[in-house]
Amino acid sequence: MQDNTSADAYNEEIAEKSLWISLSHVHGVGTQTFYLLLKTFGNPANIYAASFKQLKEVVSEKIAAEITKGIDEEALRDTLHWLSQPNNHLVTLADSDYPKALLEISDPPPLLYAKGCLALLNQPSIAIVGSRNASVQGEKNAEAFAQGLCEYGLCIISGMALGIDGAAHRGALSANGATIAVVGTGLDIVYPAKHRDLAHKIAEHGLIISEFHLGTPSKPQNFPKRNRIISGLSLGCLVVEANLQSGSQITARLSAEQGREVFAIPGSIHSPMSKGCHQLIKQGAKLVDSLQDIVEELNLDNVISNISPATDHNIVTHNPLLQLMGYEQMTLENLVHLSGLTVSEVSYMLMLLELDGRITSLVGGQYQRIV
Repeated sequence: MQDNTSADAYNEEIAEKSLWISLSHVHGVGTQTFYLLLKTFGNPANIYAASFKQLKEVVSEKIAAEITKGIDEEALRDTLHWLSQPNNHLVTLADSDYPKALLEISDPPPLLYAKGCLALLNQPSIAIVGSRNASVQGEKNAEAFAQGLCEYGLCIISGMALGIDGAAHRGALSANGATIAVVGTGLDIVYPAKHRDLAHKIAEHGLIISEFHLGTPSKPQNFPKRNRIISGLSLGCLVVEANLQSGSQITARLSAEQGREVFAIPGSIHSPMSKGCHQLIKQGAKLVDSLQDIVEELNLDNVISNISPATDHNIVTHNPLLQLMGYEQMTLENLVHLSGLTVSEVSYMLMLLELDGRITSLVGGQYQRIV
């Protein structure tokens, strides 16, 4: 009976997500239009149940006509097949595991495709970004800061681009830390192709996310858009190297607009890759020449425990959540309530347990013990 109940819940969840997926494929329905429709009708089910007349009072006749055609079965079939594969997820605004930090920005994406450890979405994080044409020293700095910040329990967020982004992800992985790559393509495409191996490692030990549906190719306009997610997920943004006209500047500006901290590493006055950082410092970014500058500014010693690798192992081996979970499916909220711990503490423990292969994340923001 329990298996039938679980199957019914799963099918209901998939049916609901199918409507979100289909609506996101409607030509002309971007983030703002998606929100306008949700505000008017409440949820995708009501949107698809609305008449053409009701819809065209909210959106253009062209968009209303597209919606009344119904679900895009071909796009839906491909996406549901992708979702059926291990560690592939779709998170919508209606889901409990939608990242809380993104709800604080003005235009959070209505849905996120994710591949990897979903618990990281609500892990305290910091963005590290910079030039694609970084210097050797710049990449070393990005790796070193990523490693150090991981030791404070922070997840490292970047865009998986060449240069500083890739170095930041590699630094987190080398420290056995957590990292999230926010990409500007569909998750069935690896861009840049040179980072295919890195992408596999991030998916295995961290998380890759995108607001773009499967099959979306690399387009210049996608990357500034994804930058608001990089900054929105983070407590702050560290710019390692950047020229005056760069995506890193956009991410830093968005961070400031979203109320996040902005950090910048200075460099030689003769280097074009330092000019962007120097400009940010002139505009009020905190000058950083050591890890302690970030630790003090974010008050990390009080915000999050300084967890050593030995403590990480202890948390995995003797994790109290395993006893609370038994072998039943549990939500993050259930575990917070039962354990008396904070959301951040439970999220971090779940991340460690999932990385260690002791639990698995399920559709609907649920977790289940498997070992």
